[in-house]
Amino acid sequence: MSADSSTGPATERDVVVIGGGTGSFGVLSGLREYRRLRLHSVVTMMDSGGDSGRLRDEYGVLPPGDLRRCVVALAEESQVLRDLFQYRFDEASLEGRSLGNLFFLAATKTLGSEKAAVDAIVRLLNVRGSVRPVTWDHTHLCAELEDGTVVRGEASIGIDAGPARAAIRRVYLDRPATACEDALAAVAGADAIVLAPGDLYTSTIANFLVSGLSEAVQAARAPLVYVMNLMTRYGETHGYDASHHVAELVRYVGRVPDAVVTHAGRVPDALAERYLAEHAAPVVIDTGELERLGVARVKAADVMSASSLVRHDATRTAAALVALLDELWSRA
Repeated sequence: MSADSSTGPATERDVVVIGGGTGSFGVLSGLREYRRLRLHSVVTMMDSGGDSGRLRDEYGVLPPGDLRRCVVALAEESQVLRDLFQYRFDEASLEGRSLGNLFFLAATKTLGSEKAAVDAIVRLLNVRGSVRPVTWDHTHLCAELEDGTVVRGEASIGIDAGPARAAIRRVYLDRPATACEDALAAVAGADAIVLAPGDLYTSTIANFLVSGLSEAVQAARAPLVYVMNLMTRYGETHGYDASHHVAELVRYVGRVPDAVVTHAGRVPDALAERYLAEHAAPVVIDTGELERLGVARVKAADVMSASSLVRHDATRTAAALVALLDELWSRA
């Protein structure tokens, strides 16, 4: 039985998911089960760490990791091919390298451009919907801290531990970037826009530093929904309540989310204790402050995965999102 067989009307809708990393992958993986939804992924391209960062530094290509995850999430091809694109080597000479990232590099070199490479991979994996980088321009994410320190590079902004660091005053790009026309067209034609969970500044807000995207979301008539993070991130959102997350989004997006999806339960104590070593804590959902900011609907649901990590469960999150979107669409 498909997810659509028991959820809402059958009208096809265009849903744009904006974000990066594992957050967008999880949301897209869950929503793909709702066949009445036409999914469009707009992906941040400011990654500077891991294998993506190495490819960027060594070959001058856009970082493909976040894009690769979103392509795999929407791929209709065989599980074998999807797994191959996610395969990461552990042998010494290729340790940490992703096969999908290397394929992107080879396709870029062979076909002559990153755009041609993305188009080819989308066709190869038979992607249902669309996946587009937020920009084709090469740029790095920077953060100015409250003490005046400037941190350059996405991988250096969020940290897992170490000495206390000043809070982020603002984030910006080291050189201007313009939004991809396909991404802007997807937003303009959307029936709903979803901001995926993920690191607030490096996965979500980074997209809105690109010229044109915030203006497109402000002009869109579609409801804007934010899937709230489960945990804070040291170096980014240490001590942030839910309302602080939303206030920062409004600062850069220029629009208050119409609705916010939050986790209804608690993070198990034993699991939360493990995250203390990384100075991470469950995000406090201050509903009253969210409403004061102008959020019209706060939907609390059990969206957490029952595993050894605190993360969103793809199926539960998608179910909560679709129920919320059906509610918002019915009121339009």
